[in-house]
Amino acid sequence: MGHTRGRCAWRAALLAASVLTASPALAQAKEASVDARLDRLEALVEGLIARLDAEKASHAADDAVMRAEQDAVREQGAALLAATRDLKDRQAALAQQIAVPKAQEDKGFRVGKTTVSYSGYVKLDALVQSTSGGQMPDGSIGRDFLIPALIPVGGTASGYDTDYSARQTRFILKTATDVGTEHTLNSQIELDFNVTDGGDERTTNSYVPRLRQAFITYDNWMFGQAWSTFQNVAALPDSLDFIGVTPGTVFDRQPQIRWSKNGWQIALEQPETTVTTRTGARIAAGDDTFPDMVARYNLNKKWGSLSAAAIVRNLRISNDDFGTGSDSALAWGMSLSGKIKVGAKDDLRFMATAGDGLGRYIGLNIVNDAALTQAGKLDPIFTLSGFAAYQHHWGGRVRSTLAGSYFKADNPVVLTSRQVTDESWNALANIIWTPVDPLDVGIEVLYAERSLEDGRTGDLRRVMFSTRYNF
Repeated sequence: MGHTRGRCAWRAALLAASVLTASPALAQAKEASVDARLDRLEALVEGLIARLDAEKASHAADDAVMRAEQDAVREQGAALLAATRDLKDRQAALAQQIAVPKAQEDKGFRVGKTTVSYSGYVKLDALVQSTSGGQMPDGSIGRDFLIPALIPVGGTASGYDTDYSARQTRFILKTATDVGTEHTLNSQIELDFNVTDGGDERTTNSYVPRLRQAFITYDNWMFGQAWSTFQNVAALPDSLDFIGVTPGTVFDRQPQIRWSKNGWQIALEQPETTVTTRTGARIAAGDDTFPDMVARYNLNKKWGSLSAAAIVRNLRISNDDFGTGSDSALAWGMSLSGKIKVGAKDDLRFMATAGDGLGRYIGLNIVNDAALTQAGKLDPIFTLSGFAAYQHHWGGRVRSTLAGSYFKADNPVVLTSRQVTDESWNALANIIWTPVDPLDVGIEVLYAERSLEDGRTGDLRRVMFSTRYNF
């Protein structure tokens, strides 16, 4: 409508000018000519406007299509990103599940779906030692490594004894079986030659292999013989002696069922009650009914690790043990241990343990779990123990450890006589050189003491040289 009004106004102006400047006939001719031109011009303008409107409509349609396409691309991108993240999570979970088989495959070989690998070490110990309370018998295991309960007391000082031994040599066989992406199934069997019968030192020096560990792991479960959950093996010092800080450490391997997750470990372990008689002798009762129950929490951080453990036991005897009827007693214990990093390579390791009726769990059974009262009842024996060790790296391939440990028992001497161990302690220092990665060569100086309730004491002084090839 606006275009039509403009055209009429324009035509009227041209007609007026023609009327004023021309004759009627000429004016009519010019009017016709002008009308034709105006019609053409109007058509052109209308066409242009139509094209502009069409292009505008086309652009609007294109914009709508483009926005729809962009929305579709965004949705597809979001879906692809979610799928990628899900795939990464699944890959990470799968990598975690097969980590043990892959690590073992580097050292082992496959048999069907099972990867078999092995490790261990060959070790030679050369020891020179002397005891102040009497000489240890030839062939005694106490001449191979520190066992506090075997340190002689009250006798005549011995000369220096020299012993060579390869009994600590160890062999470990591991398997990892592929049971799909949702589960892990592994096993471990470990052998050495300590504390076993065998040939004498005159000819063969051969020893019977013994079972150290044998267990199966399935996801978060462990079934078999392994280190007690109450013991933190990672806190033990780097020593040439088999244990090093024996008087102050929890030390036990036994059959058990263990569940582990997110640092927590809960276990039911083999029960065994050891009792001290009125003469100081040890009796292992054979009528345990409830497993030892252990709970432990492990904390691992960049600065090191801590482990807190608690144990509850049911000590038990029956009439066939002492002829005094049946009895049971509650025993308990708590232990805190750890390994704290100091600087780039050094570390501090420690353990502190206390409890009533821990007996066989401490220092290779220095004292027993309980004593027997005159009425035939069990009286658990309280013990306190601990150790600390500092390891220093001198640079390159040389390191040293300085360590000390302590044990104290609160024996009911009226029930156990005064012939049982009251306390024991030891200290050691070593220097170990690793000329090549699989080989350690070291020397260690160790001193240990044992005191009885009657006041008698004895000490052990030892210099030890060792070589160990790890494979």
